[in-house]
Amino acid sequence: MKRLWVLFFCCALAAMLIEGTGCAKSVTDSSSIPPLSAYLEAPEVSILYGQQQVGIWVTGEGKVTATPDIAVITLGVEAEAKSVTQAQKSATQTMDNIVKILKAQGVADKDIQTQRFSIQPVRRWIEKENREEIIAYRVTNIVTAKIRQIDKTGSIIDAVAEAGGDLTRINNISFTVDDPTQLYSQAREKALRDAMNKAQQIAQVTNTKLGKPIYISEGISYVPPVVRDYALKAAEAAPSTPISPGELEFHVTVQMVYKID
Repeated sequence: MKRLWVLFFCCALAAMLIEGTGCAKSVTDSSSIPPLSAYLEAPEVSILYGQQQVGIWVTGEGKVTATPDIAVITLGVEAEAKSVTQAQKSATQTMDNIVKILKAQGVADKDIQTQRFSIQPVRRWIEKENREEIIAYRVTNIVTAKIRQIDKTGSIIDAVAEAGGDLTRINNISFTVDDPTQLYSQAREKALRDAMNKAQQIAQVTNTKLGKPIYISEGISYVPPVVRDYALKAAEAAPSTPISPGELEFHVTVQMVYKID
């Protein structure tokens, strides 16, 4: 009985192998494979393209210029003395005088911000002894003052230099716009109109029917403040400091993709 089961199993396995070989032959038979054109012409088969391969792509630019309405002065004091206590005392007194002048000129507390404060030793190299020694200490206190009455910038610099004396340090002045929102809105509108005009021109020249925009992307260029480097001491300051804020440019770019109908 056991031998009969083994013989039956072997026959079944042989039949399966023969059928599989026939199937493989039919699949690999090149004569049975439809041509590629049959797949391309089938209505249910389509070729998909990425977004970058379809439509009309255009880039628009918009620029608006404006006169700055805020000046930011980076200023402070630098004092040296034999001891840290003496240097810090001198710097503190001078800085207090400068802050009082700023407030008297209409600069609000919120518009005065400390940028850097440091106490550093001043060293001298002794050649004969092949070593260095500390000969003094330097205290530096730097703040930024935001001047909202920009026409008073020159007179404020003069007043600060007089109040601080030889310890006054004025590093630079930058100019900016307090609220550029409206300026960016104007530049954005110009950029959009520029892109739309370009798309319409492309469609007209190429005899293409322009569809609706399917993609819009905006890019805003950073507008750095206009910086005027002063890096002067009070003794070098002129009796009257002329200030020219100039103009700032606000730039917006947009990228648009139009559908082709």
